[in-house]
Amino acid sequence: MTTWYERHVLPYLIDWGCGLPMATRQRQVLVPRAHGRVLEVGVGTGLNLRHYDRQQVQSLTALDPAEQLHHLARRRAERAGLQVALLGLSAERIPLPDHSFDTVVMTWTLCSIPDPLAALREMRRVLVPQGQLLFCEHGLSPEPAVQRWQHRLEPYWRPCAGGCHLTRDVPQLLRTAGFHLPELEQRYLTRPHTLGYHYWGRASA
Repeated sequence: MTTWYERHVLPYLIDWGCGLPMATRQRQVLVPRAHGRVLEVGVGTGLNLRHYDRQQVQSLTALDPAEQLHHLARRRAERAGLQVALLGLSAERIPLPDHSFDTVVMTWTLCSIPDPLAALREMRRVLVPQGQLLFCEHGLSPEPAVQRWQHRLEPYWRPCAGGCHLTRDVPQLLRTAGFHLPELEQRYLTRPHTLGYHYWGRASA
């Protein structure tokens, strides 16, 4: 059961934070690379939708268990002229057949999935052989001093930020789930450093 804060405040905080210029620049580079049958995991308020290349996308399915965000995503889908099958589901169990998608898109999502490894394995299952996962995620800094602060702050940050974790090692999770990482970039994109270390690129199934 969602709280008043989760229903009426958090959607707009997420929309603001994930719509900052740094995030928009990452979306502009990453999302247009999606092609074929596309699954977006963690569509949130739909901030990626205007960046898809409609000439390259055959179909678009989007997952997000936070149904209080869906009305914003639907509004953005209409503005973008996209037909989106929007499902109120978490990615740990995707009720779709094996090899259903050519591309999975995941931006600022893995941090808030309760079981990220299960979700990544499901994403790999629904991708065609050699299908691509396009991702941009924040996570664990390589600096021990920053890591210590991430671990200290995470228990307080997570309830305020929709379950967001600060300490996930994104490349390690991807590799453990069976993905290859032909393209991986990582560095601080913003401050504070506890929130600012990012990983992005393309993983292959």
